[in-house]
Amino acid sequence: MPKTKKIAIYGKGGIGKSTTVANIAASFSKNNAKVMVIGCDPKADTTRTLIGKRLPTILNTIRENKNPDISDVIFQGFEDILCVESGGPEPGVGCAGRGVIVAMKLLEKLNAFDKDLDIIIYDVLGDVVCGGFAVPLKEDYADEIFIVSSGEYMSLYAANNISKGIKKLKRKLSGIICNCKGIENEIAIVESFAGKIGTKVIGKIERSQLIQDSEIEAKTVVEKFPKSNETKEYEELANNILNNNSYSIPNPMDDDEFEEFFKDYVK
Repeated sequence: MPKTKKIAIYGKGGIGKSTTVANIAASFSKNNAKVMVIGCDPKADTTRTLIGKRLPTILNTIRENKNPDISDVIFQGFEDILCVESGGPEPGVGCAGRGVIVAMKLLEKLNAFDKDLDIIIYDVLGDVVCGGFAVPLKEDYADEIFIVSSGEYMSLYAANNISKGIKKLKRKLSGIICNCKGIENEIAIVESFAGKIGTKVIGKIERSQLIQDSEIEAKTVVEKFPKSNETKEYEELANNILNNNSYSIPNPMDDDEFEEFFKDYVK
């Protein structure tokens, strides 16, 4: 059986990781791939547009049932995509990253990874330096790592920090996904950043109202507007990820270097 492609997608909170993950998952699945999406963000919103609603999270489920069945934590969504949300603790209580650790261990126990899958995608929060959120890197659940970033300062700053973690763990980075916010020279900024840390831009998604309109209806743009340019962009990105065979250990900038880099683009 061909090896399952296991992808971790990191990025700053609010940068559009969940939207990106859901839409590329939909693109993969429409091309007959068997896909599982695992939301590793405490907001637990990764799979909303694939299912049409929020799912029960693993953490909430095991609070009520210490020995759940696989059907209690894995749900089937658009184009038969398997959807999982790790969840997090109550606000102000406990460690958000702990939810990822608990979720991965339960999925292993339930043999969820033994399913006949072509692609597994992890959506992972990248703002917090926390062992839980590094699980897809440290535990080898994922073999490919992509970072979602716009050309904004805090988004690139987070991407640079994530790169530091990837380098420290001696893992390789597969590329940057540019999720545009509509700022001047955005793609050039992100491409230059990627080059500075020793990687590349694997694809870009232009800012679009259609994507927002789809999310209001709890759908991906791939489902809601299948003939749109936006869907074409996600399909191209999915194809680039599927065919990628270029990886590198990143060389992130230190804080002073990053400040100088960013200032060069805002003059």
